[in-house]
Amino acid sequence: MNSPRVLCLGEVLFDCLADQLGRSLETVESWTPYPGGAPANVASALVKLGTSAAFIGCVGGDTSGDDLVQLLGNIGVDTTAIQRHPTAPTRQVYVVRSSTGEREFAGFGKFQTTEFADTYLQGSQLPLALFENADFLVIGTLELAYPDSREAIYKALKLANRYDVKIVLDVNWRPVFWPELSEAKPLILDLLKHIDFLKLSQEEAEWLFDTTDAGAINYRLSSMEGVLVTAGSGGCAYCLGEQEGKMPAFSVEVVDTTGAGDGFLAGFIHQLCLQGISCLKDPTISAQVINYASAVGALTTTKAGAIASQPTHSEVQAFLKSSGS
Repeated sequence: MNSPRVLCLGEVLFDCLADQLGRSLETVESWTPYPGGAPANVASALVKLGTSAAFIGCVGGDTSGDDLVQLLGNIGVDTTAIQRHPTAPTRQVYVVRSSTGEREFAGFGKFQTTEFADTYLQGSQLPLALFENADFLVIGTLELAYPDSREAIYKALKLANRYDVKIVLDVNWRPVFWPELSEAKPLILDLLKHIDFLKLSQEEAEWLFDTTDAGAINYRLSSMEGVLVTAGSGGCAYCLGEQEGKMPAFSVEVVDTTGAGDGFLAGFIHQLCLQGISCLKDPTISAQVINYASAVGALTTTKAGAIASQPTHSEVQAFLKSSGS
């Protein structure tokens, strides 16, 4: 296998989606588990689009961990950097859904958030060879919530800087993952000093910057090469160097929004791998890159589950053609 161009570091887990829409956690009658976890979603989406990717994370030595590692491997994701914890379980997240498919994280069942294997990711075990040959490192913020995985994030940043790997951050703010909510914002803001590309939702932008203006956020983060602010059905705003604009969302029949933002991010990175970062200097190409990313995100919502619903490059192209884009 050739060295993967994109490294995705963080959590892989099972999203247990409520089978009954519009129900609270207490009134849901049954759940269906789907593989997920934002960094794992991005890795699998990239491979399906045609860009090689590796997942770096920690799962339990349990059946769930076995299943997730096998799934990623079957898709074609490089799994050589996945660590296994002998006693901590692989994470499961319970997700309730509104009548329109919008999801809300509702807890972790019988375990505390600090008890899962992903919190024990060891920075000392990160494989140097993967960083030596990669172009992009994708991270989230959930790993900042736990001491071991936080140190792994910091180690990964050092390795990325050493080997000139571009760093992409998806904020992916999930309060339910944090045992100490007061720690979150300072840690995330400090992390932003090390990032090249930032993807965040409108709600996350308001929380961190008191604005949803991608250009204003990019200006504040002077070292940033690009900012993407997503708004679900409201489309997205972007500031990529000198190029700034807004892109409406595609109209599709939504089944489940889980993983849509991860698909969007994978589509964006895939295009950068195809065309090179310098393509963003051209306003027309920048808009095309964002349009492609939006199409990947939209198609991801048309089926249940974050990974099972991800499109291939040819499916994205066919969708864009049928949409007149």
